[in-house]
Amino acid sequence: MVVDDEGLATAAGALAAGSGPVAVDAERASGFRYGGEAYLVQVHRAEAGTFLIDPIGIPDFSPLQRAIGDAEWIFHAASQDLPCLASIGLVPSRIFDTELAARLLGFERVGLGAIVERLLGIALEKAHSAADWSQRPLPAEWLEYAALDVVLLPELRSVIAAELDAQGKTDFAVQEFEAVRLRPEKPRPEEPWRKLSGSHALKTPRALALSRELWEARDGLARERDVAPGRLIPDSSIVAASVANPRSPGDLARLRDFKGRASRTELKRWWAAILRGKTTEDLPGQKPRDPDSIPHHRFWAQRDPAAAARLESVRSAIDAEAEARRIPVENLLTPDTLRRLVWRPPADPTSENIARRLTELGARDWQVGITAPIIADAFVDLP
Repeated sequence: MVVDDEGLATAAGALAAGSGPVAVDAERASGFRYGGEAYLVQVHRAEAGTFLIDPIGIPDFSPLQRAIGDAEWIFHAASQDLPCLASIGLVPSRIFDTELAARLLGFERVGLGAIVERLLGIALEKAHSAADWSQRPLPAEWLEYAALDVVLLPELRSVIAAELDAQGKTDFAVQEFEAVRLRPEKPRPEEPWRKLSGSHALKTPRALALSRELWEARDGLARERDVAPGRLIPDSSIVAASVANPRSPGDLARLRDFKGRASRTELKRWWAAILRGKTTEDLPGQKPRDPDSIPHHRFWAQRDPAAAARLESVRSAIDAEAEARRIPVENLLTPDTLRRLVWRPPADPTSENIARRLTELGARDWQVGITAPIIADAFVDLP
């Protein structure tokens, strides 16, 4: 276990002297802590061994970045780990994602345990995947589990790479890996309280104001205590209290759907937030409509029957192509990209114009090359 700068320097030296790609994983404490930072980093490389690194006592990861930064990093579901690794200064120059590759290969089950068992014949125990990795000391069985998450990745990568080549999907995978590596972090929304689950039940400006104040009170306490906000009171409690608009702290305490470990111990805090929501003149309206948004496709038949017909025809063609290529349809072309194209198609829907529009919407070259002609043909076949 690497716990300090000296240990990290030793690990970095060994990894720099190793060979081949570097298997990397990170464990977070999602659902337990306020942020999404890494509480354990696992690194494995041939001829170097496996290192379990505790980031808590290590302020500078630059020795490790220098040691492995130019190597290929192997991940399973890289999009989950890249943000927390970047926050401590660990950024790969290229990656291989076994989970994403398994999707492109058409595997029905793409969890690490499932594909390791399928391709390597080894059964992995996944009992600690949702554990609180922020606790210290970490149990020995957890560390063993964490080590296995990276030890098998190089061999798994080799087998998957061979299968990608056999199916003619290596270039697809390379483009997808790079898209994941370069994907920018989503900006924090200007009004994060609007992301409350179940907020569709908030019909009035006053109910919205109550939910905003409760959300901000919860967020402040969660940040102060470094605990996941939902462990204090869940979103459903904020929505229930905002809809009920209780008249007193006692009414709030008696509200059956207002629950959570801090629902009663912090009752004064929540009531103060409700009072602010009751008295504020800063009443929010419904969420402003995104000018780039499109209607939900369920309502297209009523709003624009021609668009609905286009979507049905194009989607059927794309579904058939995805099945023929043994690629999940959402990986061949995301449903959102397809719907945006169909809702606002080029005036002249030639294959070239559709390809240009797909690229503008963020589709990769391999996706554009396959789907643009299919979509153009589907447009031609429309009545």
